[in-house]
Amino acid sequence: MKKGFLLVISGPSGVGKGTVLHDLMNTQSNLVYSVSATTRKKRDGEIEGVSYFYKTHEEFEDMISKGAFLEYAHVHNNYYGTPREFVENKINEGKIVILEIDVQGALNVKKNTDNGVFIFLAPPSLQELKRRIVGRGTETDEDINIRMTNARKELEHIKDYDYLVVNDHLNSAITSVNEIINAEKHKVFREENIEFEEN
Repeated sequence: MKKGFLLVISGPSGVGKGTVLHDLMNTQSNLVYSVSATTRKKRDGEIEGVSYFYKTHEEFEDMISKGAFLEYAHVHNNYYGTPREFVENKINEGKIVILEIDVQGALNVKKNTDNGVFIFLAPPSLQELKRRIVGRGTETDEDINIRMTNARKELEHIKDYDYLVVNDHLNSAITSVNEIINAEKHKVFREENIEFEEN
């Protein structure tokens, strides 16, 4: 069976990652979202192993000490992390595991895996990015300024990624990501035990 791989997608807030990923999940077979572990309390409607893997602080810190995460972060008094075992098991099943994560997390994943494909989704311009964020109508002026400052910092790390996809038109961005996935599926090193019969 052909092995899968980890597909890491990053990009500034407001660039359209969620929309692109939603379309991919509907059009590409054998994609699975990476399920994170967290120490925050389960909310109504959330499901263990689907929404998150729920851990106590002690369990999470024990996993950190054992190197069980591809990356993790401490946010608002809770831990969030990407469990190595879940990702590796799915890859071995031939799945493509999608991880949507910020640049800092992606760089940590890159250090801890040799089976990742890294895509940076960028806006056509910072001006257009700001227009999209403002258009959502959900952020204050202060929030917008923070997001734009973060976007400028994130764009400096494009060189750390394997692929750059500019989301100027949604359909062309989705097509580009699909093309990358299809090309990566056919990389020779993903084929196990390639043998041809003589006749």
